[in-house]
Amino acid sequence: MTGAMTDRVVLVTGASRGIGAAAVRAFAAEGARVALIARSRDAIAEIAGELGPDAALAIPCDITRYWEVRAGIDATIETFGRLDVLVNNAGVIDPIGHLAGADPEAWGQSIDINLKGVFHGMRAAMPAMIAQGGGTILTISSGAASKPVEGWSQYCAAKAGAAMLTRMADAEGRDSGIRAMGLSPGTVATDMQKEIRASGINPISQLDWSEHIPPDWAARALVWMAGPAGDAWLGQEVSLRDEDVRRSVGLID
Repeated sequence: MTGAMTDRVVLVTGASRGIGAAAVRAFAAEGARVALIARSRDAIAEIAGELGPDAALAIPCDITRYWEVRAGIDATIETFGRLDVLVNNAGVIDPIGHLAGADPEAWGQSIDINLKGVFHGMRAAMPAMIAQGGGTILTISSGAASKPVEGWSQYCAAKAGAAMLTRMADAEGRDSGIRAMGLSPGTVATDMQKEIRASGINPISQLDWSEHIPPDWAARALVWMAGPAGDAWLGQEVSLRDEDVRRSVGLID
């Protein structure tokens, strides 16, 4: 703990598990007050309860509905007085399957989470951040944003779109104090990897569990990006596959 995020307010989407839950704890450990957004009401309430009412706020929210995201951000600002960092983390991998046989309804529902959810977060947060003089928007990206992965047409398309939203937020918001970046963590040991493994499609499903990084690594990278070190990456993606980045974050010697 360095207290690097003292007096900062951070909102994390998809905060009930995986990278989201780890990010909440990592930011809180550095002194931030945190708002947790997810559909899993009980899970975020439990995490917020661990951190205490002065440090955390649990907000049940469906990020596919803009008005709910806007209400969550309004509640965060009403409770803590400001919003300094938005972490667009919520995401799903399903449906996994070949494009020619994809279920259009399921495909569209996942796009609503993975792409429209990122837009909703940015759209709701940016006016408040600009009004207060600036803020940081961190979006979880993926190697799937830049290359096709068999069976992942929805995920690849959504992550590519989210990466462009990050570039747009930077292009349109940097002069107003917006710091927008993406984090491509590589494969992470979360429930999503269990779903990928169960699909049996593409080489990623065959990876040994030991090859995935822990969620805490991604969380620590997000805290690092929220600080001054992130200034070198505005509008870009930070890859945790890069050993120099891992070393800078303090994940390896």
